[in-house]
Order: sequence, then C-alpha cells, then structure tokens
Amino acid sequence: MAALTPVSSNVEAQRNALTPLKVLRGLVCLVVLFSTAFITLVYFGFTSAVIVRLFSIHYSRKATSFFFGAWLALWPFLFEKINKTKVTFSGDIVPSKERILLLANHRTEVDWMYLWDLALRKGCLGYMRYILKSSLMRLPVFGWAFHILEFIPVERKWEVDESTMHSMLSTFRDPQDPLWLALFPEGTDYTEKKCDRSQKYAAEHGLPILKHVLLPRTKGFCTCLQELRGSLNAVYDVTIGYKYRCPSFLDNVFGVDPSEVHIHVSRISLDCIPESEDEMSSWLVERFRIKDQLLSNFYGQGQFPNQVAEKELSDVKGVLNFMAVIMVTGTCIFLIFSSVWFKIHVSLVCAYLGSATYFNIRPQPFI
Repeated sequence: MAALTPVSSNVEAQRNALTPLKVLRGLVCLVVLFSTAFITLVYFGFTSAVIVRLFSIHYSRKATSFFFGAWLALWPFLFEKINKTKVTFSGDIVPSKERILLLANHRTEVDWMYLWDLALRKGCLGYMRYILKSSLMRLPVFGWAFHILEFIPVERKWEVDESTMHSMLSTFRDPQDPLWLALFPEGTDYTEKKCDRSQKYAAEHGLPILKHVLLPRTKGFCTCLQELRGSLNAVYDVTIGYKYRCPSFLDNVFGVDPSEVHIHVSRISLDCIPESEDEMSSWLVERFRIKDQLLSNFYGQGQFPNQVAEKELSDVKGVLNFMAVIMVTGTCIFLIFSSVWFKIHVSLVCAYLGSATYFNIRPQPFI
C-alpha cells in the first residue's frame, strides 16, 4: 500500500522544472494541436455539423462526435504520455455508453480538460458537452468549435440564461443520442477571495461553510434535471484534486504541473435525487458539503478513498492516432495552399462559422 503524503508537503520539490527542452516540446505540441483543431473544424466539423445536420440531427451528432473525439484524444495523450502526469481514479467505476449529467468542482481553468481522461477511457470523449460562460464562445476558432459541439453558453445571470438553457437542453432529450453533459455548479474557478465571499454568504443564510469549494449555484442544475431526467441514466458527482499545485493551461502545455491528478467519482441514481426545485437545491448543496470533506481528506492524506483500476491509455493507439491526425492535417494544409478552390472553401466556412457562432444559428433538417 502506498504511503499517504499530504498534498501540502514539499510542494516546490515536487514541481517539475521548466527546461528549454520542455518549452520547445510544449510549443511544438501547441502548434500541432491548434493546426489540427483548425483543420478538423473547417473540413470535418463543418461537414458533419452543418451539411449532415440538414438531413439528420442524430447522425450529425454521431459524425461530429467521431471526428472531434479523435482530435480531443490528443490532449489526454499529451497529459499522460508526454508530460507523464499520473491520473488516478477512485470511487465508482463508470459504465460505458451511459447518458449522464456530470457535476464537478472547479478548482482551476483546466479542470474540464481532465474530464477528457475519464471520457476517453469510456469511449465517450466525443459526447462531452459543457455548460460554459458565454465569453468563451467569442474566442476565434475555439468558440466555433464550442458552437459546433453544442456547448451551452451562459451569462451567469438567470434572467438571461433561463430561456437559453431550456431551449438547448430540450434538444438533448433523445435517448438515442449519447450524452455526457458537464456542469460546474460553482460557476467560476476557486480562489481564496471567492471562497471568503462564499463563506460570508453561507454564514448569512445558514448554509454549510465550505473551505475547498464554493457554494454551488443551483438554478442550472435544477434546469438540467427538469429537462433531461427522463432520458438520463445517472448523475455523476466528480471531485478533482491536484498534486502538488493547481495547474494553469501553460503548466499543462509545458509539462510543469500537475504531477498527479486524482479524480473521485460517485454514481448517483436519479431515484435518489428529489424532484422539487427546493429539494434539488438542498440536495446539491449537501453534495458539495460532501465534496468539501473529500477534498479536505485529500489534502491531508494525498489521495481519495477507494481507488479503482481504470485501463491505461495505449501508447501504440495514441501514437497511431497522433500520426493519423498529423497526416490528415498536413494533406489538408497542402491542399489549402495549392488549390484556389480549397482557399475559397476555407474562407466561406470561416465566414459561416463566425456568423453562426455569433448569432447562435444551427441548421434544421429538411425532413
């Protein structure tokens, strides 16, 4: 049995050094990831999410999930095989191919990326959908990808977000469409200042005083269950902890942090979740109290309880996937620069995706 080591102990000694080789490797990875993202978007994403959608929303989503799942798999390969980040799972084992609502704590700006490590192992990477702040939809290229993948943008003002959430969630009711819908109920990443405000609010309203998470916002969670309860298999409460330092995006790219990512999963049957909005809100607050205690124990002991053995990512499969994406991207880039028709295609697709994302437009099937 591994010795339990508090997360706070010897933090600087555990941090990987940033070397010139890691900087170069990280820059190469960024170029590869960004160029492959653009090609996936303007060729395969446009075809599957726009052209195919004119005939069938179901098959459009299946095709889009396939193409983007292949590209997203490059990120867990970067984390676990290139950066050598150790990913440890605990709690309940997630069955493959379930339709789920996933609740996670929001410790840092890259929490959502580490959910890909879990989804990839379950064959559900392309089915991930996030509820995210609307400002991210305005990012060039990546905002277009979020739109094609049908992420749900929110302003974090309920009077603005209510109609958007109901409208988009209602399109996910078909039980034939695989779905992993990820929600971060805290609404923002954790900082000490935000924690102080959250604790002050909790004290004023007789709510639990939480140290390692913020009080959850309950409206979005309640709306998700109201719209999708009849077509979901379960709710998964996911708690993410980092050793020995919370990473930033660039920490991930250059392989500096984190040394270890620990992911604890609790599978919750829908029968265990009340149906009235007030009771659902109280239930969610209680789940975050449990999550706070889990994180308190994690920082003291260095791991979550009940570790489980999830399958390792295949080096061979990862390399083959990486090489396939590179070859396809290289071919497409060559065609862009060698053919006027491909240049016209890329220009028109970029114009369409920019306007469709800005005005939140999605084509509807003819039939």
